[in-house]
Amino acid sequence: MTANQSSYGPEQRQLLETTAAELYTRAVEGGSLTINATTFPPDSPERAAVDLLIDLGLLTQRGNSKKFHPVDPSSIQSRVVVPLGQHGAELLAESARWAEVFGELGQTYRRIPQTSDEVVTEIRGYANINRYLQAIVADARKELLTAQPSGGRSAATLAVAAERDIRALERGVQMRTLYQHSARRSTATRDYVQAVATHGGEVRTLDEFFNRLIVVDRELAIIPGAEGNHVAVATHQPALVAYLTDVFERAWERARPYTTRDAAMARDIAEDVRAMTIRMLVEGHSDPASAKRIGVSTRTYAGYIAALKEEYGAQTRFQLGYAMRNEGRTEGRTEGRDDARPPAPDEQA
Repeated sequence: MTANQSSYGPEQRQLLETTAAELYTRAVEGGSLTINATTFPPDSPERAAVDLLIDLGLLTQRGNSKKFHPVDPSSIQSRVVVPLGQHGAELLAESARWAEVFGELGQTYRRIPQTSDEVVTEIRGYANINRYLQAIVADARKELLTAQPSGGRSAATLAVAAERDIRALERGVQMRTLYQHSARRSTATRDYVQAVATHGGEVRTLDEFFNRLIVVDRELAIIPGAEGNHVAVATHQPALVAYLTDVFERAWERARPYTTRDAAMARDIAEDVRAMTIRMLVEGHSDPASAKRIGVSTRTYAGYIAALKEEYGAQTRFQLGYAMRNEGRTEGRTEGRDDARPPAPDEQA
């Protein structure tokens, strides 16, 4: 049989790596292999390996002898590997064409307002959500609005986001991203902000918690599903998109520019964090819920509470709450207590 792209696959390769390789070694060491029904019974595993070696041309018969002699693999390799490589290239090219067609159809679906009752698309699973986000960012023509709550995202996530977002910015898309103040503590976030800011992206941070939101060209909005972040909901419904865009704009107006790092801004951010901590404490939220609202870990939030206890000379949270209410300080702090404030998010290690 002549080697071709359809003759050999993983099963044949695995056989060549194991039993056939051992037999080929024996043939090289002994100069030949005697092959007949006695030495290699027809239904034995070794016979399948011998047949493969003969089929590949690694063992050849001379005359009518039952002895088969080994052949240099370098003279055989191209007959097998080149057709496989060509077939693989053809499959890659075909898969790229399929992806292009699906991408064009996806752009049509995402850009044209839906006339049916199905104005909401549900995407399940982080991998599917990430693929969907990659697609919609690639489709963006004018503007991307993104709200990312909680603290800084992982370095790996931000590296992918930076590459994707910079491509959009280079196409002329305007991009604004909103984080919580706590994201300023993240080195990876700082690197991301620097990268996108260099290309014209804007980033601000806010003291309070907000929900995840992405708005594309003010035509498409993506929010988390009711079951959690592993489900995303996308809508083209104009009224909903306009409402969610307004929510983003209001939060953006209250937020502080990330790139501004002067002392006055650091103090203002520290005051925002402090005021939010007091609010969570006075409203009686649990530590995990309060930490999530501020965008920090429970341990960091406990540190904020400890700083407030020290400031007010309180031993317990009850005493702390009483002292703040008694002095009328639940909405802010009086002068002269700067040293006791919780550290600003970008001042912590």
